[in-house]
Amino acid sequence: MKWLHECLYCEHSLYQLGDGMLKCSHCKKKQSPERINKVITLINCFSNDETALSASKRLGLSYVSVHNYYDTFRRLAALICETQYEALRHVSCEYEEYFYLEQSKRLKKSAVFDAHNFLSFDYEGHLYNIIMPSLQQYRQQFTEDHLEDVYNSEFMRFKRKSRIIKVTKRYNYIVKFWEYFERSIVRYKGVSSETFAYYLKEIEFKFNHDKARQQTLLEEAYFTRKAL
Repeated sequence: MKWLHECLYCEHSLYQLGDGMLKCSHCKKKQSPERINKVITLINCFSNDETALSASKRLGLSYVSVHNYYDTFRRLAALICETQYEALRHVSCEYEEYFYLEQSKRLKKSAVFDAHNFLSFDYEGHLYNIIMPSLQQYRQQFTEDHLEDVYNSEFMRFKRKSRIIKVTKRYNYIVKFWEYFERSIVRYKGVSSETFAYYLKEIEFKFNHDKARQQTLLEEAYFTRKAL
């Protein structure tokens, strides 16, 4: 593979030492082919939607280690999404607002403030999402002013209207992404507000690229950013 022939630090050629390590012909730094192969294997697992727990058990690796690698891949996927957006932002687009609330919370009034709102943009077949401000900051104020029930009622009314719009409009690329998002996010069995943006970007990244392209982009991002 490419990454077994190029230095991760200066991208010059590598040669193999007697102990199996690889050494750069330019900067003289040593690199482990086993570690490079491990990263490539884990990127493949990530691209194929294999959970960190399943991958750790199958490969005989620490769950914590695999989970940390997955978090790194999500951050890189988010960076790739932002880079691609910068190249597309001049293109005309369509956009729609979406809200997401975990299935287990949808019947709880107090959970209205846990909803995640985001805007989805369709740049001629390439999806991009922007997270809207969280409603969590208003929870205490609405509770203290006894407006929680009023807000929940308005929110439910909005959901009904929003649903009517979604089912009566043409089946566009944004709606297709939302359905893909809803199927994908449930695999994680609950995502915190602090990490939701990274999971959204992971799903956006995977929606925009097939598995082979995901693997290539993540390998390039990981190794050229010298993440080892």
